[in-house]
Amino acid sequence: MNASTVCPRNDDALPPRDRGGAVWVFGYGSLIWKVDFPVRERAVARLHGWARRFWQGSHDHRGTPAAPGRVLTLVPAPGAVCTGMAYRVLPEVFVHLDRREQNGYRRVTATLHLADGRAPRGVVYIAEAGNPAWLGDAPTPVIAGHIARAAGPSGGNAEYVLRLAAALRALGEDDPHVAELEALLRAATGAPGSAPD
Repeated sequence: MNASTVCPRNDDALPPRDRGGAVWVFGYGSLIWKVDFPVRERAVARLHGWARRFWQGSHDHRGTPAAPGRVLTLVPAPGAVCTGMAYRVLPEVFVHLDRREQNGYRRVTATLHLADGRAPRGVVYIAEAGNPAWLGDAPTPVIAGHIARAAGPSGGNAEYVLRLAAALRALGEDDPHVAELEALLRAATGAPGSAPD
């Protein structure tokens, strides 16, 4: 099976629509800084019990089938809090999002804690261990070296990390996994401390 063609199952349940017919979706990686879909509302949000990790392979965006890159997924982490962005969208947006998140991700429904105190149920795309593109854990310098070498149709893998690190700083979020990878990539490439445009 080609990992780049594995789409989220269409039967992965969406949470109930709200009174406006919309559904919330949580972004913790590129969905924070690359919003290429129509949004009715956006809010800083937190997801409890999960942590970001660059453990998922990317055969379709930041790598190729022959040389996959590394992108984010979430892994269970009791006590952890993952800060990102939540978007209120119409259900038809999931046709686009399912294509974008096709490389081993599936839809999971979870409670999102919005900055204004609301706690709607929303969709989170998670790539779990055992999916065809799974790369798993490795020492952080090994992950950074892998990312530094990888590139795909959406650009260099390092760009993904640098843009994410800048977006998280803008949210006031300190994610040690992302920050350590950013520092290693900047040291390896001689990139300046500012984020790319």
